[in-house]
Amino acid sequence: MRKIIVVTGASSGFGAMTARALADAGHAVYAGMRETDGRNAAAAKEFEEYADTARTVELDVSQQSSVDGAIARIVDEAGRLDVVVHNAGHMTLGPVESFTVGQLASVYDTNVLSTQRVNRAALPHLRAQRDGLLVWVGSSSSRGGTPPYLGPYFAAKAAMDALAVSYAAEVAPFGIDSCIVVPGSFTTGTNHYAHAGHPDDEATRDAYETATPGMMDTLLARQAALSPEDADPQEVARQIVRLVGLPKGSRPFRVYVDPAQDGAEEVFRIGDRVRREFYRNVGFEELLSPAR
Repeated sequence: MRKIIVVTGASSGFGAMTARALADAGHAVYAGMRETDGRNAAAAKEFEEYADTARTVELDVSQQSSVDGAIARIVDEAGRLDVVVHNAGHMTLGPVESFTVGQLASVYDTNVLSTQRVNRAALPHLRAQRDGLLVWVGSSSSRGGTPPYLGPYFAAKAAMDALAVSYAAEVAPFGIDSCIVVPGSFTTGTNHYAHAGHPDDEATRDAYETATPGMMDTLLARQAALSPEDADPQEVARQIVRLVGLPKGSRPFRVYVDPAQDGAEEVFRIGDRVRREFYRNVGFEELLSPAR
């Protein structure tokens, strides 16, 4: 069955891959991106020409008015909204201390608060339908091997994951499903590292470089070496398409796409088991799956 889907942060990377893959599967896809008449005009035009069911929508996840307008347009045009893919995010590279408080707040805004803005606009429609799906594009960095110099991003992704876990139980009585996709480190095939944010406090950054010269470059090279040569970031998009196509109540809570196997899956499985057991112990087992 064709779904009406919005994908945030869809101008490039996992978002662009996912939007195309969903359109290939026959869904009506709105690729959310900012500056569709500016710097992302080419990406917007390319996606709209990709398939008959492909649309772009101006959606700046840092602005509630933009998010509200985007969701309202989708519902007005399509008559409903079935799936929200929380993909928008931003990576950082550098010693944690060298990022200003304002920079950390910005990273949290993009990776965490943006999902709240989208949910507050979209969930009233999904709750009224008593049906829908939230897909959260997380990161193995929330629980797996966490190398240095990526701290602000890791912390934000962990916060987003915690928010997703809470939301899953709270929206279940409204018939809304929730899944977390956990990509590992893909050092090629995406623009995450190329577009990463760097610290404003260069003096502090240089102090760390003096103590551990070349560590960042060495770290990235070693991290890349852990991934098999055939690691394909398109698998993230394929897994999201699979989740969308599964019947309500049969979708896995998490899906792992981690070619480097950094240990996140092992830790997440323990945490998710404890969560299930806790809900059963307190008599809230019905919140572990969406109401029919």
